[in-house]
Amino acid sequence: MRIYLPSTLIAARSVWESGQVPAGTGFAVTPALREWYAQSESEEELEYAVLHDAARASLRLLDADPAAPRRRLVFVADLADGDVRIRDDLERGAAEIDFPLPWSAVGAIHVDDGDDAEVLDAVAEAADHIVEADLGGEDAAFIVDSVEGFELLWFAPQELPDLL
Repeated sequence: MRIYLPSTLIAARSVWESGQVPAGTGFAVTPALREWYAQSESEEELEYAVLHDAARASLRLLDADPAAPRRRLVFVADLADGDVRIRDDLERGAAEIDFPLPWSAVGAIHVDDGDDAEVLDAVAEAADHIVEADLGGEDAAFIVDSVEGFELLWFAPQELPDLL
């Protein structure tokens, strides 16, 4: 099962230094997510939706850490189905790992373009409004939703030091 784990650049530095992605909640293509997106038969479309969920969760982490650079970051790892606990009780597509992942399990990193001022401004504003959006604020939801128009860039795991 492929799991998308939200993070920040500050947390990613710890990941690089320790060689492990900490246990935690991420997102995966779960049965409930498949049912919700029943019109989609494409695994790629489902994984794209899950990536966006993880990127949104990264905004929550940015909100919690004002010192973190305002760039969404998502680690992607492939694990055995039994290693991932489905948490659709939290949110459709939510999944949890109970153990730190070795760095070797990470297959990709998705992160915002650090050279694009428009992206960085939009992510910063979305991080500032994510809690209000989660609580139902319509204006805040518009701000948060607008950041989804900016694609996350793909990086190979060995490129993480260049991002830090």
